[in-house]
Amino acid sequence: MAQISAAQIEKQKVIDEIKEKISKAKSAVVIDYLGITVEQADTMRKSLREADVDYTVYKNTLMKRAIEGTEYEALADVLKGPSAIAFSYDDVTAPARVLSKAIKDFNQMSFKAAVVEGTFYDEEGVKKLANIPGREELIAKFMGSIQSPVSAAVRTFAAIRDAKAE
Repeated sequence: MAQISAAQIEKQKVIDEIKEKISKAKSAVVIDYLGITVEQADTMRKSLREADVDYTVYKNTLMKRAIEGTEYEALADVLKGPSAIAFSYDDVTAPARVLSKAIKDFNQMSFKAAVVEGTFYDEEGVKKLANIPGREELIAKFMGSIQSPVSAAVRTFAAIRDAKAE
């Protein structure tokens, strides 16, 4: 019987950690993070935390093993070179939005691909996702569009009432 080394146990822990994250995630975005400074990385991580996005750098081989057989398996083809992954458990476009801002601010890094609610997006697709507003902003816009005609109707009815009262 072959003995399991400490290194194999550690690798399995990382694989299990990734599997747990992807089981809860609604979206995952993979980027090439090369070229940013430690200070820039810290700033980006802070922005990601504020958006409730889980950002981690894992070894590509461990990520490939963890995503095998899942809806995120399509990401395996882009896991070459320096790769980092950002998971979102609520707002599916948050990782793309926050990372897009960091890419523009730092003039470094690039998107590789993403899986959002089971759909694979290449680099261009992720850039388009980044332009979609967050859930709260969409709800606010929707409520504003509903409120505007209602407010206009109320003002019209008030004007009619006031005109009859005179």
